[in-house]
Amino acid sequence: MPLRPTSIAVAPNGGHRGQRDHLAIPISAAELAACAAACLDAGASMIHVHVRDRDGRHLLDAGAYAEATRAIRAEVGDRLVVQITSESLGIYSPAEQRAVVKATRPEAVSLALRELAPDASEERAFAELLDWARAEGCAPQIILYSVEDAARLADLARRGVAPDDLPVLYVLGRYTPGQRSAPADLLPFLSPDAPRFSQWSVCAFGAREAACVATAAALGGHARVGFENNLYLPDGSLARSNADLVAAAADLIRRLGLTIATADDLRNGG
Repeated sequence: MPLRPTSIAVAPNGGHRGQRDHLAIPISAAELAACAAACLDAGASMIHVHVRDRDGRHLLDAGAYAEATRAIRAEVGDRLVVQITSESLGIYSPAEQRAVVKATRPEAVSLALRELAPDASEERAFAELLDWARAEGCAPQIILYSVEDAARLADLARRGVAPDDLPVLYVLGRYTPGQRSAPADLLPFLSPDAPRFSQWSVCAFGAREAACVATAAALGGHARVGFENNLYLPDGSLARSNADLVAAAADLIRRLGLTIATADDLRNGG
């Protein structure tokens, strides 16, 4: 049976870094669109979008998301999945995060379990958001920072609060010293007693990002790379662009004998 293609998502900016950190970090809608086109050519099937306010600060805003999405679509059409973030960065409440997602009506959205359902009081609202997403054709991806997060999501699925087929993103090394990830950080998520999810991806911090996502791909996962979490190529040199990081990940994945997914593969559950 052939292995399913491996998807590469690019996270080109995040909510913290700016062009003082790297001149190629895209901030404006036009910069995001140009980055999207370059990353598509390098092998990406998804772009994970953060938008900023006039002062360059993290923003959750339906109008800003619409502007960025229009610009990206003008460059790449439907050849990339456009995923928005709902990340709070300590600024937005769960209710505000949910409201922005619904006002934006994105193709895809990332939802941090710790933020959208931090405790039992938010579970009903989280379930309602997931029901809304399914009805709207919006693809959620649940962000998990630890095995404990994974166990909680599995518990929500057992209790019918969340579907049992949600795609997840394992964030490796978020709480390690210096926030530097290593491939071994994936092992707890894949241990025999950890919950299993049919579609999972990995993102990682630091210069071993490519090694982490290649390890994930070899074990059946998908990859997310980009300047949000890492500025360096596998050899330790500074990447010139997000597309360089996508290309490096794609090269390693192909060397494993795997194929690179398209946006349509991703939309169809590949």
